[in-house]
Amino acid sequence: MESRELADKIARLVWDKKAENILIMDMRQLTTMTNFFVLCSVDSEMQARAILDHVQESLRSETIKPWHVEGTAGSSWLLLDFVDVVLHVFRPETRRFYGLERLWGDAEFIEIDDHTFIAN
Repeated sequence: MESRELADKIARLVWDKKAENILIMDMRQLTTMTNFFVLCSVDSEMQARAILDHVQESLRSETIKPWHVEGTAGSSWLLLDFVDVVLHVFRPETRRFYGLERLWGDAEFIEIDDHTFIAN
């Protein structure tokens, strides 16, 4: 699976679990560490865990597994690293504090909203 396709699939999976402020950041012109970030915000630790479980279970059926998982119970920032795509699941206050959108402001931003998946 191509990295953009994987980023889109991950965005769809977090949208399925009602994540908010979903954003795909195209990092290919800025760094060699990954091709895409997928960022989203959640209201609770339980929602964050549900998203991580849903993404991992859904991709496992396609034999796609994260290379690294970051974050523990009570964390306000969880991460699934698929090498070419990195999913960041934030509590809103933590997302504002770290400001990846500001830090990587030269990235191309692809905003995901309710209309993105209507046709799918």
